[in-house]
Amino acid sequence: MNARWPTRLAWLGALLGLVTALLLFAPARWLADSITSATDGRLQLVNARGSVWRGQADVLLTGGQGSQTQTSLPQGVQWRLSPTLWAGVPAMALQLGAPCCTPQPMAFTLRPRFGGAEIHLAAFSSRWPANVLIGLGTPWNTLRVEGLLSLQTAGLTLRWHGSGSSLQGALALEAQDIASRLSTLRPLGSYRMDLRTGADGNNTSLSLHTLSGRLQLQGQGQWVGGRLRFQGVAEAAPDSEAALANLLNIIGRRQGLRSLLNIG
Repeated sequence: MNARWPTRLAWLGALLGLVTALLLFAPARWLADSITSATDGRLQLVNARGSVWRGQADVLLTGGQGSQTQTSLPQGVQWRLSPTLWAGVPAMALQLGAPCCTPQPMAFTLRPRFGGAEIHLAAFSSRWPANVLIGLGTPWNTLRVEGLLSLQTAGLTLRWHGSGSSLQGALALEAQDIASRLSTLRPLGSYRMDLRTGADGNNTSLSLHTLSGRLQLQGQGQWVGGRLRFQGVAEAAPDSEAALANLLNIIGRRQGLRSLLNIG
């Protein structure tokens, strides 16, 4: 046997040990740095503690690199990442909890697919303070919304493939007792937004309607070619036109007493 082989094997063993240690004990700040980079600084995990596999961090929402606005999520987030099997295929399971807002951690499963990948979000419900959106910059820092955002789903799957992406499932968002610094009326109202997809995952629609309140919102939209096209209307309830005039001027294009909401 070549006299150099024991030395080479020793170096190989040390290298494998180092790689294993890095994988097992990779610090949480590596994950935090990756998220900051991937979101252009809009979502930041700060004061990250623990490891990539199990840790916790404070959360900041900002308008991006160089933004002067930011908000923090009360009590931050906690996560646990572990390998698993999904339908017999190796996958990664992520448990993500926010003590302020999720009664139970959100459960994600990510697995590779031929030519792409998919991520599944199990059924969950959560309640978030609306004012955390202010940190994202325009238009939220102008509207300065307050209230409660209730988010729930019976299950949602997002798939990436060579020709694009597709979504399957449904997601409901209720914005309750919403207020804004642009109006003296408090609250403005409560609203519901529903995201739904067809059985084939290729037809994703969005609907908005008013549950209650003096600011009336309604609209419909669809994702076309990976972009949202949405058309809606905002208008004041009778006897509230004067109090809502400034807000209606800002959130859309005025057409008489109404404001037209267009995206895409």
